[in-house]
Amino acid sequence: MKTRFIVVLCVSILLIPSCNKTSTYDSFAGFVQGTTYSMVFETNGKLNPQKLKQDVESILHDFDMSLSLYADSSIVSKVNRNENITLDDYFKEAFDKSAQITEMTEGAFDITVGPLVKAWGFGPDSQKNFTEAKRDSLIKLVGMDKVKIENGRLLKDDPGINLDFNAIAQGYSVDVVSDFFNSKGIKSFLIEIGGEVRVKGDKKGVLWRIGIDRPEDNNNLPGNDLQAVISLKDRSLATSGNYRKFYVENGIKYSHTIDPRTGYPARNKLLSSTIIAKDCATADGIATACMVMGKEKAIEFLGFHPELDAFLVFSDDSGNYQTWTTENLKRFISQPGN
Repeated sequence: MKTRFIVVLCVSILLIPSCNKTSTYDSFAGFVQGTTYSMVFETNGKLNPQKLKQDVESILHDFDMSLSLYADSSIVSKVNRNENITLDDYFKEAFDKSAQITEMTEGAFDITVGPLVKAWGFGPDSQKNFTEAKRDSLIKLVGMDKVKIENGRLLKDDPGINLDFNAIAQGYSVDVVSDFFNSKGIKSFLIEIGGEVRVKGDKKGVLWRIGIDRPEDNNNLPGNDLQAVISLKDRSLATSGNYRKFYVENGIKYSHTIDPRTGYPARNKLLSSTIIAKDCATADGIATACMVMGKEKAIEFLGFHPELDAFLVFSDDSGNYQTWTTENLKRFISQPGN
């Protein structure tokens, strides 16, 4: 496996102690998928945390070997090289979920954006070589209508089409581990991988609390400077932002979030988008789509999707931080330290 970028957390886990002794919790943490993970779960002495950790890391290894662009022998890497490869369930489910989100967002999210991401200098083994002529060529390769799964294989309209699951894979991996925890009969847990989170139940009667980092450029220490804290139960949360993966060239900031519809990095006043949904793959993909849409379009989109909650951080005309929150989420938002 090649060296991977370390994607630091977009959220900080805040564990609240309780004097309630009726439940026993355990936890473990580690490093997978080029990022960190942490998991807290109710065990009541019936689970072996070390064995559970080994099982989780085995699952995530198999997951990487399906969807990671940072593994040369992964299924998606072979698909992008047009090798004859049978797709596994991880790939097919991620593809189907991606297609759903593409339709929901009218193309603001699209996993076929891969060649453009690489041309702009982001992703594994990428070198910036963007030109207007290249953009005109690569934009023709973008579109979920140009790919389909048939008889267990991916069919492309053009061999130059490349898939990039990075905007949904971590969220989906959280869902995969959540399914595993459910199969073990775990009644209460928090699963966090690379800042994407899914929780079940509460922790000794207290909602799980997730800290949202302030979206300042190079704010690379999770939990050091929080914008807000969100309390959760039985839901998933994912945050996308333009403040950690970017570069500046000739005084212009270029974000890693590429608009699949234009071929250019998204440039708007939305600094971070935190989405709360039933499953983490949806939260992850929609968070990215909102960053592409920008504040006004994102708010309009969210108005049509009451099943989603959101916390948006944006800059006003004076460059000051402002926030917008869906109505249902407001009572679950608090300021750091409260």
